[in-house]
Amino acid sequence: MKNTLFVVAGSLSLGLGIAGIFVPLLPTTPFLLLAAACYARGSKRLHSWLLGNRVFGKYIQDYVVRRGMRLRMKITLLILLWGTIGYSALRIAHVMPAMVALFVVALLVSVHIVRLKTIR
Repeated sequence: MKNTLFVVAGSLSLGLGIAGIFVPLLPTTPFLLLAAACYARGSKRLHSWLLGNRVFGKYIQDYVVRRGMRLRMKITLLILLWGTIGYSALRIAHVMPAMVALFVVALLVSVHIVRLKTIR
């Protein structure tokens, strides 16, 4: 029963992580890391599949095992982050508190990304 709950939680986290690629302010990395952790406890087969996945596997391994991120990924994430945040802020320019919240979140995420070790 416990393994099933971990697999379900991991699958939901993976789905949210994938959605986070396309939805501004929905984080991708925390959900992918949570999916990997849940799969590690619930299904070795799914955990191996996720770490071997051609889209997410290398990204998760870099983050978890090497505690860092490749320079190209950092640049891509920062461009996407600020592009989506900027677009969203323009769409809600009349709601100043929400706009400020968007920029604070973007700034904090940017600081986190920049401070991560750069893998060569």
